[in-house]
Amino acid sequence: MQELISRYYQRYKRLHKQLFGSVTSTILTLLSFYLLTITLPPMINWSIIDANWLGSNASDCTKTGACWVYISAWWRQLLFGQYPNEQLWRLVLCSSLFIILLTALLLHKNFSSALQKKCLLLMTLCYPIVAFILMYGGFFNLPVVETRYWGGLFLTLVIAVVGIVTSFPLGLLLALGRQSKLKVIRFFCIGFIELWRGVPLITVLFMASVMFPLFMPQGVNVDSLLRVLVGVSLFAAAYMAEIIRGGLQAIPKGQYEAATATGLSYWHAMFIIILPQAISLVIPGIVSAFISLIKETTLVYIIGMFDFLGIVQFTASNSEWIRYTKEGYIFVGAVFWLICYCLSRYSRTLEQKPSL
Repeated sequence: MQELISRYYQRYKRLHKQLFGSVTSTILTLLSFYLLTITLPPMINWSIIDANWLGSNASDCTKTGACWVYISAWWRQLLFGQYPNEQLWRLVLCSSLFIILLTALLLHKNFSSALQKKCLLLMTLCYPIVAFILMYGGFFNLPVVETRYWGGLFLTLVIAVVGIVTSFPLGLLLALGRQSKLKVIRFFCIGFIELWRGVPLITVLFMASVMFPLFMPQGVNVDSLLRVLVGVSLFAAAYMAEIIRGGLQAIPKGQYEAATATGLSYWHAMFIIILPQAISLVIPGIVSAFISLIKETTLVYIIGMFDFLGIVQFTASNSEWIRYTKEGYIFVGAVFWLICYCLSRYSRTLEQKPSL
């Protein structure tokens, strides 16, 4: 008991020193407390106490607080866009499979490494095929749901996950190619990286959705979502290549020489010795690039796709709900923050490992 009290007392002393250890810290602490006292109560009153929680339309929002009825009225569009109601089970099944595989892959202590390898193999090879069949249809008597009906959080996650999964290996190859001794490969990778890094993402999306079809032969039509996925993946790969190249340059030259001395080939040396160390050094940068990519998916609304944020902007044109769209923006912001925060927390656990 005394040990527990002593532990909490030490924590109290550290906290007291951080908050009131100097004149500057004391002034900043008191100022922070003052700002909280004048801003937090009105926020709690508006968002919780005086909020409207129950109802089905805007006329049910009779109190002066937030109208969370907006979320309950538009939840299906916010999550799935215009995906047919009778086919929503396909998205639920697809999401459940992804969560199960991801959980099995991340629970290091409760699963063997062999099971994790099987889960990784399933996620990289089998799951994309199963997910495409479930989401798009056309196989096993599943009706086709065209991508123009995809939207909401579902569309945002599709673009983000595909961009993350494809940009990492592409960026890895580009980073290795930029350090290649073959001038043709090196110059090609340098030109590719600098070209895509020098163009804003909104320009890439505009070119993919508007300009690209103009150069296609007559009668040939590439799905608009596929064009966006390719553009986002190539754009993210250019930034990923520079992040990984920074990790490669941070590896001491002796590591390369030791790998060569053991008789390993170039690719074996890279994937067994060099890359695990390089990637572990740049995990914060990689995760930051992933977080930026997730947030930049909201730009697809400009080219006519109703993603998570785009649905909220679409509801602003509804005269009944135009006054309550701020609740939608708060909800979307909270979901984005939760996704990015989970990625950040997981990256911190990876940083604490000696190697990947």
